[in-house]
Amino acid sequence: MAKARRRRVRDTWKEKQWFKIMTPKEFGDAEIGTTPARDPDILLKRRVESSMRELTGDFSKQYVKLYFQINNVAGDTANTKFVGHHVTTDYVRSMIRRGTSRIDTLSEVTTKEGYKVNVHIIAITVKRAKASQQKFIRETMGNLIQQAVDGKTFPEFVEGVISGKMASSIYHETKKIYPLKRVEIIKTQVAEEPA
Repeated sequence: MAKARRRRVRDTWKEKQWFKIMTPKEFGDAEIGTTPARDPDILLKRRVESSMRELTGDFSKQYVKLYFQINNVAGDTANTKFVGHHVTTDYVRSMIRRGTSRIDTLSEVTTKEGYKVNVHIIAITVKRAKASQQKFIRETMGNLIQQAVDGKTFPEFVEGVISGKMASSIYHETKKIYPLKRVEIIKTQVAEEPA
């Protein structure tokens, strides 16, 4: 029997270098992890997930997941840009109770510099609302988010969403239509960046 010739496997792991992944300035240039790569160009456009708790140390914000994308590598540092966030499904479920209404609004907003961002907002009512009231709340939330973003830069918009200030101002306006328990911006996604 002929012996199978053993191929020598090259150990590529030793050729790899470790890179620190840093958040954008709006998130305090914090280190959110490390990643190995043979070539820095391979890292470009790689997406990284982090929770709000990891960045701020605030355990009450554990349910907020932030998404970053590596956009440039300098030395052993990989810099990122914010590309979106979402709130965990179990947190959204925990807000909804029987006998309440969940009202969803999807909007595309544009910042001052021309960033187009998809925004998903939900409102939870105290009791079940009529279809007409739900429709009015949905339209009002869509208009309010457009007004809130008008004239704001992308970092200001991100700060407003992550801090909860935008959701809070929408809540105070829409609760005049029908008693609400909560308003939350549960998802954002950068759809288009300025050229």
